[in-house]
Amino acid sequence: MAPPRVTNYPAIKNAPIVGLAEGNGSFSNIHLAALVVVVPYILKSFLPIIKYGGFKTYLFLLVVTGVPTTVGYWTVMSIYGPRKNDKVVLPGKNIEEYITIHDPELKQLYKGTEKINMQVFHDAFFEGKVDFNGDVLDIMEQRHDWAKFNFTPKLFKYVFTVLIPDVVRHSRGQDEDQVRDHYDRGDDFYSWFLGPRMIYTSGVILNPDVEESLETLQDNKLAIVCNKLNLQPTDKLLDIGCGWGTLVAYAAKNYGCDATGVTLSKNQTEFGNERIVKNGVPAERARILCNDYRDIPSGTKFTKIVSLEMAEHVGIRRYSQYLRQVYDLLDDDGVFVFQVAGFRPHWQYEDLMWGLFMNKYVFPGADASCSLGWVVNQLEGAGFEVKNIDVLGVHYSATLYRWYKNWVSNKDKVVEKYGDRWYRIWVFFLAYSTIISRQGGASVFQFTLHKNLNAYHRVEGVKNHYSIHVKLDKEPSLIE
Repeated sequence: MAPPRVTNYPAIKNAPIVGLAEGNGSFSNIHLAALVVVVPYILKSFLPIIKYGGFKTYLFLLVVTGVPTTVGYWTVMSIYGPRKNDKVVLPGKNIEEYITIHDPELKQLYKGTEKINMQVFHDAFFEGKVDFNGDVLDIMEQRHDWAKFNFTPKLFKYVFTVLIPDVVRHSRGQDEDQVRDHYDRGDDFYSWFLGPRMIYTSGVILNPDVEESLETLQDNKLAIVCNKLNLQPTDKLLDIGCGWGTLVAYAAKNYGCDATGVTLSKNQTEFGNERIVKNGVPAERARILCNDYRDIPSGTKFTKIVSLEMAEHVGIRRYSQYLRQVYDLLDDDGVFVFQVAGFRPHWQYEDLMWGLFMNKYVFPGADASCSLGWVVNQLEGAGFEVKNIDVLGVHYSATLYRWYKNWVSNKDKVVEKYGDRWYRIWVFFLAYSTIISRQGGASVFQFTLHKNLNAYHRVEGVKNHYSIHVKLDKEPSLIE
């Protein structure tokens, strides 16, 4: 079986051959459902007293055993399921080649060729109990040779006691607390990896044979989004989840439109409004509002709406409600550009473990990262028609790689102000996410949408139907 080929494109962090190894994705809904149904039947067949019960007794056992059976199945399959293929032969080096374990208990458990569970590893790394023997990203590329991805009791506890309750609840108070705890940490914290543009969403590669800067990737994205929106001076633009307001300032500065950004973060609101002024945009033409998206007045209409990687925070429970709200805010002739992160449907256990890490340590409450098909169904169910979809996973990897390099270069500043633990969490997040988005475990989907109405003049969208390679009438003025 021939090994996969490696690449050498300047635009991205290219994986070494060991970094192209496939993981374990063994899972069957049919097998799980059969176990959930059959296990209580078997128990009812031989347990004393219970075996004399009827159908209600079976239903009682079904309820009692359903969760333990599910947990057991996930655990067994994550441990013993085979890799998708063995095209990449792992080196089989000792774990000591890759990481140094300082904790005596962990050192006894994991040595030689005994691999460490990834959740156990990253928790220990954040506490300073283990360290990488070299560059974090380079060692993470080789993780399949020193780490395993089986589900642990701690992961299941998190799913049942934190993730699921968060998915069900998603109250205003919860969203506000989680967003402000994250984004109001300090603008300097974010500037140390986002750079001067202060954009916390995927940029876009336009030339894979050139190492475009982080700022260029983000400027590419701003131009693409505004082109897809077909912005005009007469437009009213709404940016929901606008971050530090860079797109709002860019749109108002270059297209002369009226632009409004909405964010829950107080820091982002202040920074964004200052950025608008700094770029010479009159206050009456652009502004950032510190609002919950649910508080945008329902009678207001916008000709163009954009939402970039914000809907993940809305949550699965309120996803369709959010999209219906956007539909109501959008003019009947309007355009909606919607960018959201998601997972591949044919996942591997590594993808799920990475997702749980992200939910716990980086984006609490951001549970609505789903497959492309699921998102399309939600959009169409809300009344939108899809004009275009761009899958930007590898572009996100390129963006994250630049964030990673920025973060590492600012290590001393981060540690001095925020401590070693925050540095460790973020360096792991940026390194691992660079890999996950490059290999397809997670991705970013950018949609161009409009209302699915008979009277919508679809022919007028032909001229700017360029995907990511847009044609600009003039060079845009960049944001300072």
